[in-house]
Amino acid sequence: MHENLKFQSLRPVGGFPTNFDCETRLEKAREIMRHEAEAVLEIAESLGKTFSDAVGVLLDCRGCVILSGIGKTGWIAQKLSATLASTGTPSHFLHPAEAIHGDLGRVKPNDVVVMFSQSGETEEVVRILPSLKENGVKLIAITASENSTLAMYADLVLALGKRNEADPLNLAPSTSTTAMLALGDALALVTSIERGFQAEHFAKNHPGGSLGRKLSLIDEYMRPISECRIAPDCETVREIFIQRRVLGRRSGAVILHDEQGRLSGIFTDSDLARLFELRNDGRLDCPIAEVMTKTPLVVTLGSNMLEAVAIMARRKISELPVINENRVPVGMLDITDVVAHFPEYAMYAENANADSPGTTSLLRIVA
Repeated sequence: MHENLKFQSLRPVGGFPTNFDCETRLEKAREIMRHEAEAVLEIAESLGKTFSDAVGVLLDCRGCVILSGIGKTGWIAQKLSATLASTGTPSHFLHPAEAIHGDLGRVKPNDVVVMFSQSGETEEVVRILPSLKENGVKLIAITASENSTLAMYADLVLALGKRNEADPLNLAPSTSTTAMLALGDALALVTSIERGFQAEHFAKNHPGGSLGRKLSLIDEYMRPISECRIAPDCETVREIFIQRRVLGRRSGAVILHDEQGRLSGIFTDSDLARLFELRNDGRLDCPIAEVMTKTPLVVTLGSNMLEAVAIMARRKISELPVINENRVPVGMLDITDVVAHFPEYAMYAENANADSPGTTSLLRIVA
């Protein structure tokens, strides 16, 4: 390629290019977004019994909820199929063009089909409607008109109404697809809420990525009790720090338990530092129960990480004991371990430790 070859910037094809200044571009963008938002609000206000009936059909479905559409509406259908599947409703996408070439075999009588088509007259969509009807499949149509071919085949019609698109030529699917997406989200999420779908169910469907890890159980990230410093609350501070050593990385807290083995308190680096700051180092040889933090914040085994980190961030603490249903300590969630797995929580660690002094030299004095 010649060095002097220059590429020209792309400009609109046909007509006369228009060079907008920054403010004009922003105002055009706002007009488009307002136009789409107004359409969504109008549809929200017009929802009636048919929407409720559609949710009922999805809840009663004993097979899969199959979403279908072609072109831009096909992409909307694929997104909503993924939303349904991730929020507790088995679902997959069926391409209308592939359906007429054999993929209709995927559709079973106990399935429900949600078909997206703005006009309701798209050739590939219309061609599979008789077959769906013959199979006895429940059909929900999301389309502009209740008088379209798609609507006439459907058991339920969620009509969007005739919508002008957001572009000046009224050609590029924009307002119509936004409206379909919003209505589809409402259908999927109301179904999920009524199904009783919870965060722990969501986590099972999202094991990968940051979201999945945040919703995973603390059991996977806590330090097991075998790696924690734990002692009866009748021992002295000095005895515990000398005798109750643990291998590996030291946590900044000691878990204390009573005679029954139940959690009775926690003694942190900050508690130790406070003894020296107040010149109470003589209390190093008194029972730790007298200087520990009683009834500390805890989290129960089986809780999710998002809940646990929220507690640590809100109360600015670095250690969170984990207990079982009998209040017996089973582990510890340490902020350093949290940050190792969730770098995005580093700011919480900084806040939690902002007022905590270094304690390495203090531990040497105790020992």
